[in-house]
Amino acid sequence: MNNQFDSRDERTTVVENASYRIAYLVMSFGLLGSVAYRSFVLQQSSWDLLALVILGGVTATIYQGTNKVLSRHWIMTTGVTLVIAGLLAVAFVIIFR
Repeated sequence: MNNQFDSRDERTTVVENASYRIAYLVMSFGLLGSVAYRSFVLQQSSWDLLALVILGGVTATIYQGTNKVLSRHWIMTTGVTLVIAGLLAVAFVIIFR
């Protein structure tokens, strides 16, 4: 029996994690592109796809938070981003009514 494929080192783990990150980014931005296309071109509601994008981000954040890897800088950046996104959403609703 050949155990060559059973050995795992730090490099293998780093490469796997990097590939998962790239796959997550491709899927998230692909879904966002699909949401934009369905909303602006086809004039369809796309809350189901947008919910998948948001749920993916929330899941990763909860996992990182429970393992205590989120920094204070990350929390501040996320808070500022949420406030700006909320203000932009309100502005879009007022402008495009």
